[in-house]
Formats: sequence, C-alpha cells, structure tokens
Amino acid sequence: MRLKHRESVLSGLGFASLLFLAAALTLTRRPLERKDEMLAASSLMKEAVKAVRDCRESRGLGIDPAKDINFSGLIGLETSPITTSLGNLEAKRTTVNPNFAGLITLLLHQAGVRRGDTVAIGASSSFPALIIASLCAVQALELRGFLICSLGASQWGANCPDFSWLDILACLDRSHLLSAGHVGLSLGGDGDAGKDMTPEGRALLLRLGQETGLPFLSEPNLEKNVRERLRIFEAAAGDARIRAFINIGGGYANMGTDSEILKVGPGLAEFSEIPPPERRGVIFEMAARRIPVIHLLYVKGLCDHYGLPWDPSPLPEPGQGALFEKKEVDSLSFLILAGAYFLLIAIVLAIAARS
Repeated sequence: MRLKHRESVLSGLGFASLLFLAAALTLTRRPLERKDEMLAASSLMKEAVKAVRDCRESRGLGIDPAKDINFSGLIGLETSPITTSLGNLEAKRTTVNPNFAGLITLLLHQAGVRRGDTVAIGASSSFPALIIASLCAVQALELRGFLICSLGASQWGANCPDFSWLDILACLDRSHLLSAGHVGLSLGGDGDAGKDMTPEGRALLLRLGQETGLPFLSEPNLEKNVRERLRIFEAAAGDARIRAFINIGGGYANMGTDSEILKVGPGLAEFSEIPPPERRGVIFEMAARRIPVIHLLYVKGLCDHYGLPWDPSPLPEPGQGALFEKKEVDSLSFLILAGAYFLLIAIVLAIAARS
C-alpha cells in the first residue's frame, strides 16, 4: 500500500514537473522587446550603405563585382599603402548585412542602455560596415555616441587610399542620414602608429587625419594611449556616465597586449580577469570600470550565435532572418509560473505526508 502511495506521489511530482517545463517553454517566451528599434536600425543601415555606394560611384571609383559581390562600396583592396594586416574577405562582406545594425541594437539593450544614454565606440577602419551598423543602432535608440577610429585598415576593409574611412564618413555626412560623433582619430596598425603600413601610407593618413582638426592619437605607450582615449571619451560625455563601450575590430589600443583578450567572446562580453594597466586595452579598462562591453571582432562567432547568415548574396532585407524571430524570457511570467509550480509541489507533499 505504501509502495503504491509512493508511486502516486512520484507520479504527481513528475506530472507537475512536466507541466512546469511545458508552460515555461511557451508562456514565458515573448517577442524581442526592442524589435521595432532593431528594424529601424537595420533599415537605416540599408539606406546608409546605398548612400556610400552611390557616393563612391559618383567619384568614378569602380566596384569589383568579384570581390564586392553585393556592390556595397564598402569592400576594400587586397593590398594598399594603408593596409595594416591580413583580413578575411568573407567576414568583411558578411558585415554589410544591414541586420548587423539590428543585432547591435539588441546587444545595447541587453547591456542596459536606454534612450538618452551615452556610449563610446572604439573602432578600426578594418570593418567600416560595422562602424556604420553601430552608428545606426545608436541613432535608432536615440543615444549619444562618441567614436574614436583608427584610419589604417586590414585587407578588404577601408584600405583604399582614395576611399578611406574619412571618405566614407564624408559620404555619410552628405547623405544627412547619420551623425558619426567623431571625437578622435589614430593611425592604427602596429603600436597604433602605423608601423606595418608603408611610409607613404602613414604620411597620407597623418595628413588626412590632421586636416580634420580632431584629436590625433600617436602615443606608442599602451597605458598612456588608453588613458588619453578615456580622457577624450569622458570629455565628450561631459557629466554623463558612459553606459557601454562598443569595440569594432582588433585595434592595438582597444585590445591591449595581454593574452586574456583571446578569452573574450564576441557580443556582450564577459570577463574572468582584468590584466594589469601596462597590458590593458580600452576593452579591459572599460570592464574594470564596470562599463558593459560589446565586442565586435569574431564575425563568424557572431553569425553562428545570433543566426545571421555567413557571406550572403543577395543581402537579406532589414528584419529578415533568424535574429528577428528570436524570443526572450518574460521574467515576470516566469516568476509567477515558478511560484505556482513550487506551490503545487508543496500541496502534493503535504497530501502525501497526511497519507
């Protein structure tokens, strides 16, 4: 008799657990909260890429259909005087997908950023499409964004001497679609001093950068370089606190020199250890100040995790794809459901004890 009773209790507990699991998988899932802003950012990026393409063609600069298969105007050269390092062509083409702007919008929301907040962006010109995507996300969420960008670029990035990041920026300015919020520049490359460029390339970027009138960082000492970048960001932010930092690419000053950077995954980053200041890039300095970091470097990892296609052609339309079909947990519904579950378990156990 007791055995049958025990079996009944176990059956009741098992049924309650299955019921909870089924309900948790259905009732606590809801569409992404920032889906409208994600779509707005993606739509804006599509317009911005078209503006860059049209601007490039108006300058008489051709687009190689064998390399820039989607005619974005954002794919550079295999080599040039302002090229800093090797680069992956497929990764560069992948980032032209306008839904990367939607992804960055989602990541900013997950980082706790809200309308009117201030975000800092540290970028390499190796990924011009990701810079544009970040600016679109900032605009869609109505944030204040401040950008420090290095002008040297790896293969297939903004490494065309006749169409560098500053030229792309000028195209965007003329389109009146985006506000870049540029607050500083650097050469980029080895030591953030362009050591891996040709002398002609360094001289060109130094001249172009200085003509902008923006602060031009040329400090070879990592710790001092990082300190100067933080000073520029904080001066631009004024009394506002920086609520998130977006890193784009693998720039020396942003990444630092410590091997701990290899453990930092793409997306909303997590940190197990902060390196000492002499090896600490801006990424780790922000993390040390408890500022959320969005790390945009390992493009294949971002695609795999968030359901974005790799090297697509044609490019997806804004809002199209697995990223926009994701759902998130409704915390309140989950807590209510969990409370009901534990109450049911308590009732079953109480009945069992009386029997």
